[in-house]
Amino acid sequence: MAWIAGLFISFSTLPCLPTLTSFHINMVVPTKKAMNQRLASWTLVVGLFVVSCVAELERFEHAGKPDGSLSFLVVGDWGRRGHYNQSQVAFQMGKIGEQLDIDFIISTGDNFYDNGLTGVDDPLFHQSFTDIYTAPSLQKQWYNVLGNHDYRGNAEAQLSPILTKMDNRWLCLRYFVLNAGPEIAEFFFVDTTPFVTKYFTDPEDHVYDWKAILPREKYLNNLLMEVESALGESRAKWKIVVGHHAIKSAGHHGNAKELNIHLLPLLQTYDVDLYINGHDHCLQHISSSDSGTQFMTSGGGSKAWRGDVSWWNPQELKFYHDGQGFMSVEMTPTEVSIKFYDVFGNVLHNWSSSKQLSFAI
Repeated sequence: MAWIAGLFISFSTLPCLPTLTSFHINMVVPTKKAMNQRLASWTLVVGLFVVSCVAELERFEHAGKPDGSLSFLVVGDWGRRGHYNQSQVAFQMGKIGEQLDIDFIISTGDNFYDNGLTGVDDPLFHQSFTDIYTAPSLQKQWYNVLGNHDYRGNAEAQLSPILTKMDNRWLCLRYFVLNAGPEIAEFFFVDTTPFVTKYFTDPEDHVYDWKAILPREKYLNNLLMEVESALGESRAKWKIVVGHHAIKSAGHHGNAKELNIHLLPLLQTYDVDLYINGHDHCLQHISSSDSGTQFMTSGGGSKAWRGDVSWWNPQELKFYHDGQGFMSVEMTPTEVSIKFYDVFGNVLHNWSSSKQLSFAI
């Protein structure tokens, strides 16, 4: 990890952060006892915050199917009270979710527009989440990251166990690891908004909730060190990194240069299979020419930007859809299959890959 120290030569020592407890999520809908245990663990985390100076990524586990497979949906940039076709996307997600018997759902951020939540009592949580994703197949665990719009409100409200108590599907942290299968795939959820410099230097008329982020350099240095450590320790068959901002994108926002500098080298060094993001309101697949990582954008949960696409190397840009939709992922230890769906449930693009199992001698 010495190269990170060189990369962040202006960063000072690590901040005092909590040692986080581990959770194990093996059921679709947690029991009341499990919910109480989770809330108690959150209380413990708050208590540890003031006394501990050792940080590590919080870890979760999610069981796969008895046949050794795993399936889930990915949606991003969605929370608009059902408007801009959010309800229609949710309806199709419910249908596909039932067909695939999905295990969970991933949100790539910008969960509530336009300015996140005002607090844990904001009715937008129910209006844009609980009251929209009502299909039986979507009553599974949701693993969420924050987007830049979420930081324009009370970001910590989305991290609160109070929301989980109101809707037990909801789980959102700044960054964490999900071991699914177990060990079919390991997901590394990364808080990408603090990487983007313009939110700090040119916020325009927006007010960002940076309370837990500052000093920024310490926060980012700690995040990257923990992500690298987790990637290096991972023995999962598939490694997947999830963030809000794009590393490679032909969409409106394009590449986040800060992620190309600081996060992309980790994907390359540790043979990450997929980087999944939102932010650009489109569906997109870019195959990197300089690594084996596939870059998947699922940011079509509601409002989309018709015709807003930049030129990209056609050898890398495998698919681009400037409309609403979502993606599905089906996995086994040796196979992965990804499909992109539009607002009508049509399959627009699919991609699959395989790898051999390795055996210790």
